[in-house]
Amino acid sequence: MSSRISGKVFVVGDNIDTDQIIPAEYLNLIPTIKEEYDKLGSYALCGLPESTYKTPFVKQDQMDSDYSIIVAGRNFGCGSSREHAPISLGSAGCHVVVAESFARIFFRNSMSTGEIYPCESTAPIRQEFSNGDNATVDMDQLTLTNETTGKVFSFKPLGDVKPVVDSGGLFNYARKSGMIQEKNQ
Repeated sequence: MSSRISGKVFVVGDNIDTDQIIPAEYLNLIPTIKEEYDKLGSYALCGLPESTYKTPFVKQDQMDSDYSIIVAGRNFGCGSSREHAPISLGSAGCHVVVAESFARIFFRNSMSTGEIYPCESTAPIRQEFSNGDNATVDMDQLTLTNETTGKVFSFKPLGDVKPVVDSGGLFNYARKSGMIQEKNQ
């Protein structure tokens, strides 16, 4: 994947839990089945309270989101251990979440599935963005630029997580690096 990711921003607050990211009623969808993987994206962030989030992450009757970058507050992805959460975001077209902090298991599931880059900001930044702002994430420079305002923010290095997400997840990374040997057919 390119070291630069550009797109529109979707802004969320603190403590966005996995029920808000993908409600339990959609966990019967199997991500390894293409049609069901695609459908998971249509439900991404549909559990957010409509009273607080007037703009949906994915518009009704669509499979993909207009937003490829999420800017969040603290403790993004808290709640259960469902791997469907980062998968639904990736299926919807999100490539990166920049948050003040992540729930440990969500961060690990993001890496394991290879769906999204979980980038931790070095300071609170969500107040610096509005839904629909254009932004660019530079994975090499460790910056998030709000192209709408021109302001630049930094995030912490992903370290060994980045090549795993670049490879499309833990199993793909293990195969590419020789950790898992393919059987002869």
